[in-house]
Amino acid sequence: MTLSIAVQMDPIQSIDIKGDSTFALMLEAQARSHRLMVYEPRALSFRDGRVTAQCAPVTVQDVAGDHAAVGTAEMVDLSSVDVVLMRQDPPFDMGYITATHILEHVHPQTLVVNDPAHVRNAPEKLFVTHFDGLLPPTLISSDAREILDFRAEHKDIIVKPLFGNGGAGVFHIKPDDENLNALLEMFTEFYREPAIIQKYLPEVRQGDKRVILVDGKPAGAINRVPAQGEARSNMHVGGQAMKSDLTPREQEICELIGPELSARGLIFVGIDVIGDYLTEINVTSPTGIREMERFDGTNVAALIWDAIEGKVG
Repeated sequence: MTLSIAVQMDPIQSIDIKGDSTFALMLEAQARSHRLMVYEPRALSFRDGRVTAQCAPVTVQDVAGDHAAVGTAEMVDLSSVDVVLMRQDPPFDMGYITATHILEHVHPQTLVVNDPAHVRNAPEKLFVTHFDGLLPPTLISSDAREILDFRAEHKDIIVKPLFGNGGAGVFHIKPDDENLNALLEMFTEFYREPAIIQKYLPEVRQGDKRVILVDGKPAGAINRVPAQGEARSNMHVGGQAMKSDLTPREQEICELIGPELSARGLIFVGIDVIGDYLTEINVTSPTGIREMERFDGTNVAALIWDAIEGKVG
């Protein structure tokens, strides 16, 4: 089986291939003799029922600084390709949401990964709330009184934007911290959405686990340990990736959410687990598969393409 694949992504020349999961997917697709094209989200168009994009053919190699050879872009009707990988980075804003609406017009005739309607309906910090008993104590609200009551109950809390990503705007408010009111004023000024407030989990000092699921089945995990003096474990703010296996609790979480992910066409998903709690379900542009391959040799990209080829077939 040779597939034509259009990858909707950020500019390919600017990616860091060492940790880029989209690049890992492209390497594996090319190794399987699939034909690759790339386009940026702004190149996507809808006209008179047709979804098109200015797509450029591309070949890739695992060589830093010389990782992609991009050809001349031309207009491609996306209903004529086999697979679209929706892999641009968040933020999950109206531009992102608009792209999901447009790509719905070609899916499932063209398999869009992940399913665009369910990507739109599963923002990371909201989708997770549908699974009872898995979250830490959590409040989603713009009401300062509710937030202050939550803090009075739980003392040590995390405050973060509801549609943030990459650890941006995440604050650890300790019991003696006097900045919460000022922080809420800032959130009100910069965000129209409610904030999400959660009980601080001290287990984060031992790591924030990223577990990858492929079509609802766990494929492996890496642990991300925050740097000294940092509340966030995201690797681009100094978090250290470490080899990790799944704990029985993490296996249980995967078994509870996996069937729902598969039913929604969410083939490539990354979940975040701290201690015994599920904190996020990442369906937009999950990462971590290159680190996982370096640590334990698991080729998650191959598992993802096995799942995609099975659905296209």
